[in-house]
Amino acid sequence: MVTVVIAIDESETADIALEWYVTNFHKPGNKVILLHVPESYINATTMSPGRVMELQRESDGKTSDLKQKFIDKASKLGIEAEFRVENADKPGHAIVDVAQKENATFVVTGTRGMGKFRRTIMGSVSDFVVHHAHCPVLVCRHKDK
Repeated sequence: MVTVVIAIDESETADIALEWYVTNFHKPGNKVILLHVPESYINATTMSPGRVMELQRESDGKTSDLKQKFIDKASKLGIEAEFRVENADKPGHAIVDVAQKENATFVVTGTRGMGKFRRTIMGSVSDFVVHHAHCPVLVCRHKDK
């Protein structure tokens, strides 16, 4: 069985990545995991506990909305998909770990298209996944406007 992990977030490139996968690679019977790694505030030490709880509730709400959006989108595109949430400090690590545990055939992710300097300072989830995943990684760039 082919298992595909598609990294999902609130960006336009997550939409593009899912659509590209369905248009170009999807076959009936593929196991599709839509993986979201939300921002976590559990280890926040510079904020008050009340603020941390408030931010965590906001994150949970966004995650719920994202799940509904992508499950509906997958259904409209004619595929069955599992939406999974993985709480972690570093999204790239979580994506690689889930791909490894699920013995994924490949990973699909979008990219925000950061420049070299910004990517060096901030890090890049897609760059991390490309260099650490045990399987091929397809990185979908944003569409030209």
